[in-house]
Amino acid sequence: MYKASDDRYEKATIRRAGNSGLQLPGISFGMWHSFGDDANYAASREVILKAFDEGIFSFDLANNYGPGSGAAERMFGEVYKADLKPYRSELVITTKAGYHMWPGPYGEFSSRKTLMQALDISLERMNLDYVDIYYSHRFDPNTRLEETASALNDLVKSGKALYIGISNYDAAQTAEISRYFKEMHTPFVVNQVSYNMLNQSVKKDGLLDEMRNENNALISYGPLAEGLLTDKYLKGIPDNIKIHPTNDGIFANGKDTLVAKLNELNQIAQNRGQSLAQMSISWLLNDPTVASVVTGASKVNHLEDNIKALDKIDFTADELAEIQRIVGKSVK
Repeated sequence: MYKASDDRYEKATIRRAGNSGLQLPGISFGMWHSFGDDANYAASREVILKAFDEGIFSFDLANNYGPGSGAAERMFGEVYKADLKPYRSELVITTKAGYHMWPGPYGEFSSRKTLMQALDISLERMNLDYVDIYYSHRFDPNTRLEETASALNDLVKSGKALYIGISNYDAAQTAEISRYFKEMHTPFVVNQVSYNMLNQSVKKDGLLDEMRNENNALISYGPLAEGLLTDKYLKGIPDNIKIHPTNDGIFANGKDTLVAKLNELNQIAQNRGQSLAQMSISWLLNDPTVASVVTGASKVNHLEDNIKALDKIDFTADELAEIQRIVGKSVK
């Protein structure tokens, strides 16, 4: 029978989401990739439990995650029921609805019907009574934001969610839905978006400033830009590489130019005593507006490598300036 490590919180890096009561580990365990029906259950269970033992108490899911909608939630639900249920009061378990989940017009986006049905399905899969954060996974261009906000608020009132988040909303969309949340006194706390050293659109768009000024938090997903911000591509990038749509602009100046930038960034990381991947996570957490960085790991050693990033989240002004020079954006 699993027993959590007694010193798990001695190792933990815990950050507050804005000025809310929500606290998160610096790294949250993401289950977008590598978890589901096709994964090895024993290996998945091992890395999930190792994460908790290392002070990672936040697990990030969505209704559509896994090879086949719901696969990641089902797997997590099995591990939770077998091993983590005694620790429910310590866990931050999050899920989302908005990308394609089931057939028909209500199987995606953020209508009232979709959000409410999706959460019921997610709770059943994960063997939960409530989630800690429930997200609208993406902006719905065909539904009034007021309807989306009202549905999310009602789910909090029903006891099925403690906090509300949004994901992939830009600055203008965030500002509008925030007004509704304020009117309804909804515990809105975070926007989860694609953000990394190579993709800093949240700065250009003004989203980072919007979250900071409203005392809300940003959660970064894709911190390694699908592996580009590792040592894997320092000698070249293959033509068949798969990149998340939010990172399309990374190749604007060609792959050779990007490889040169990666090697320059890697030199800074080495000078700091880090890998490029570790520095990429540390760089995000250098900003207190970023409450947590979502990153997955299918193997324990990958998880342990990521966790080391928490040891060095401080940067000198010169290091930050040089990083911005390399990636071709001004310091903000």
